[in-house]
Amino acid sequence: MQTPHPDPRRPRIVPVGDSAILIELGETVDPAVNAAVLALDAELAALDLPGVVERLPTYRSLLVHYDPERVEAEALLTRLASLDFAHPTARPEGRLWTVPVAYGGEYGVDLEAVAARHGLAPEEVVALHTAPIYRVYMVGFVPGFTYLGGLDPRLHTPRREDPRPRTPAGSVSIGGVQAGIASLEIPSGWHLLGRTPVRTFDPERNPPFLLEPGDRVRFRPIDPATFAELDRRAAAHDPLIAPEEEPRAAPQRESRA
Repeated sequence: MQTPHPDPRRPRIVPVGDSAILIELGETVDPAVNAAVLALDAELAALDLPGVVERLPTYRSLLVHYDPERVEAEALLTRLASLDFAHPTARPEGRLWTVPVAYGGEYGVDLEAVAARHGLAPEEVVALHTAPIYRVYMVGFVPGFTYLGGLDPRLHTPRREDPRPRTPAGSVSIGGVQAGIASLEIPSGWHLLGRTPVRTFDPERNPPFLLEPGDRVRFRPIDPATFAELDRRAAAHDPLIAPEEEPRAAPQRESRA
């Protein structure tokens, strides 16, 4: 049963199987929509609704898993539909991380091809890739894979027609309008620009996941020697990076005549 919402500004709330409910807050990849998803996720976490066992935020929706032996689907649908979606609770800006990346060569086998496709030098691709502060829209596909928004339009590149069956863990890549950080060795049709020694997912480390939806990421180029040293540390479960302390604006003094 789909919960009716005659007001088009209301979300679409639908059952998914017999133990999940999907709340769709938009139809596009948009920072404002994603911010609303994360605010809703935080609100449901604070409510701690009986029977809800997990919440999975995506670009534009929130998947709510529940235990059908603890809560009836109809009751949970009604409760979710009663939330005030028009006035979501504001969520603080996400943490800022700087991720080191070795670009090109064996670390980024597609860098030169991407550069040639866009009429750029490889160094210009690196400069365009490292300039933005990206938004972590979601983490998924495999544990720790980080989907990033904010890629410079000059680097928008359709995915490969022949996906690779294996790409290295730590690959920093682009696909379409997105950038990404791979946590594990995976198949991929994205274009590999570089590689980071940072393990965004390490089950032997506390915490195992570094980046969260809503966080912000910028990339910093490193040379192969630096990569090798950092990779040795990461293999010993060193997270390598930490959220950055951002400078606070100085309080303005009251002017006197």
